Formats: sequence, C-alpha cells, structure tokens
Amino acid sequence: DAPQNMTDALAALTVLTDIDCPERQAALDAFYQRWQDDMLVVDKWFGLQARSALPGTIAAVKALTAHPAFTRANPNRLRALVGTFAQANPLHFHDASGAGYAFLADEVLKLDPDNPQVAARMVQALGLWRRFDPARQVLMKAQLQRIHDRPGLSTNTFEMVSKSLADA
Repeated sequence: DAPQNMTDALAALTVLTDIDCPERQAALDAFYQRWQDDMLVVDKWFGLQARSALPGTIAAVKALTAHPAFTRANPNRLRALVGTFAQANPLHFHDASGAGYAFLADEVLKLDPDNPQVAARMVQALGLWRRFDPARQVLMKAQLQRIHDRPGLSTNTFEMVSKSLADA
C-alpha cells in the first residue's frame, strides 16, 4: 500500500535513499509526481537525494541541478540540494577525489553574480578546511583559491573566501 500522507511517504523514501534497488528510483519519481506542486516538499525531495550515501551521488546531485524544479534563483531550493550536499553528506562532499569541493565551487561561482549573499554563505563548507587531513585541506584550499581568483567576484563572496584562506 502506498502511504496516504506526505510524512509517511517521506519516511519510506528516506529509508530507500541509501538502498541501491530498482524501487528507489521508482519511489523518488512517484514522490515527486505526487508532491511536485508543494515547493517545501520538493525541497525535502532534493535534500534526501543530496544526502544519499550511494556511489554516484555527486553525479546524481549535479544531474539534479538540471531538473526542471531546480532553480538557483530560489535560495531554499539551492540550499536543499547544494547546501544539503555540502553540509549533510560528509561521505561524498569530502570524497578524496575533491569532486565534491569542485562541485560546490562551481555552484558558488554560478550563483555569485545573482545572489552574492547566498554564494558567500555556501563558501563556509570549504572554509572549514583546517579540520581535515592534509590531502583534503589542499583540495579545499584550491577550490577556495579558484573562487577567490574569479574576476568580478562579489564583495560578499570575496570577503568570505579571503577570510577562509587567511593563514593558509
């Protein structure tokens, strides 16, 4: 039986988020179809996928930035997907390849011209570089430097990145 309310459906979907099975994608699709007109629920849908521990989550999150319901113009939507990935998915955000850091830096650079306040806040996940092992520190600082070096960077983001890089 399908859950009759959003809370039950979300709880069931939360369980499936980290299970690699055919039912996972079917459940994600069905949940979205059922609740697509409720933007707060759609934010939860994005956030669940951003938290997934399954392999391929970085690629899945990148792909979700092209989803019709995703827009960088909506700060809540951006935080639901990109912010949740950077702040609530340590497994994949801190992947040894640095792909999670590069993804966040790409998103900050895309967002900065239109919403420098939110872009600056998103930099904070990279600004915690001192808490990590030397290899990850190098990768995180490289992305901070890439953001820092972007011509025309907003004052907000420039200040946050500069502060994060201080004493590097």
